[in-house]
Amino acid sequence: MDNIAGTKSSLTWAVQISVVVLVLLWLFPTVGLFVSSFRTADQISTSGWWNALFPTEQSLTIRAAAPDTQVQEGNVFVIEGNLYTDADVPDGIEMSAWGTSSREIGAYQPGDTAELRRGGTITVEGDGDYRMENTEAFEGNRGQRVFITAEVPPDFTTENYQQVLFSGDATDSMAKAFFNTLTVTIPATIIPIVVAAFAAYALAWMDFPGRALLIAMVVGLLVVPLQLALIPLLKLHLGIGIGKGYLGTWMAHTGFGLPLAIYLLRNYMVGLPRDIIENARVDGATEFQIFVKIILPLSFPALASFAIFQFLWTWNDLLVAKVFLIDATGQTTVMTNQIVELLGTRGGNWEILATAAFVSIAVPLLVFFAMQKYLVRGLLAGSVK
Repeated sequence: MDNIAGTKSSLTWAVQISVVVLVLLWLFPTVGLFVSSFRTADQISTSGWWNALFPTEQSLTIRAAAPDTQVQEGNVFVIEGNLYTDADVPDGIEMSAWGTSSREIGAYQPGDTAELRRGGTITVEGDGDYRMENTEAFEGNRGQRVFITAEVPPDFTTENYQQVLFSGDATDSMAKAFFNTLTVTIPATIIPIVVAAFAAYALAWMDFPGRALLIAMVVGLLVVPLQLALIPLLKLHLGIGIGKGYLGTWMAHTGFGLPLAIYLLRNYMVGLPRDIIENARVDGATEFQIFVKIILPLSFPALASFAIFQFLWTWNDLLVAKVFLIDATGQTTVMTNQIVELLGTRGGNWEILATAAFVSIAVPLLVFFAMQKYLVRGLLAGSVK
């Protein structure tokens, strides 16, 4: 009875669980990147993104006021202040321990008094108030370092996005890289769709000598490695004067995307009802009219499906941009290359890197979710008769 048509397979639950696991594996990194893009550098370095909603224990290094602020009270020189007024100290922290040496950052409890190495004492209260006393004047140009161990409440900020998108000196203009990526991606998506649509229609519905050979060549080009053609193609572009610029990059993406586009669209078009096309020809429609008024509207799912793939591939591309967008001034730098530059120049600023990475994936996510209903229909093109 288990093999009767219409009976639910015993593997249904296994398939559903596998799908859920795969979705979670893709979802967790994206959510983590999104959460990290709103966190501060200290919070990212001390706890994972899954603890973003809970207080975390952090070690803060704060300097007391400089010796030039000391006052004399009788025979004692005094420096007073509050450690929490430092600009880098988060609001709402609760001190659990403090110290004056990096080797013993939690040697004292709030309210304790510690001996200073250069003479004098310091007392730190739980609310951040401190008092330094010495029978001799404090010397030096900088204040005493105090190490605080404290519970820091969750803190989210939009400064990371402001720095990434609008601060050119800090990020070499990620906003400029964003528009450069759009300049590369939009034409590199539209051009192969237009060319492939014409070619797919010809291979699907027009009889001419060598059509089967052309289809076989298109299928064969699907397995040609991208890296194999980069250097010869760059030499060709340099020879005809379109290398090192947007035009050469558009042509490269078009060439690499055409085999899949033609194959996908041809499989979809060949499955369209023949009666519609023959009736149009009987009524006197030209091949161009049939293509524009009948084939293109009916092939929209396949066109949208390839548009998703091509857009995602060109948006996330680094290799082609590195080869064909060689610009020492950075005027044509795309986002993937800009993130690589951030890794080299700001490797410790994980909050900036997380924000830049999420900005780079935000647009592909919007495109995918907006057109996902056409994806499956386009992928299944020609697979069922």
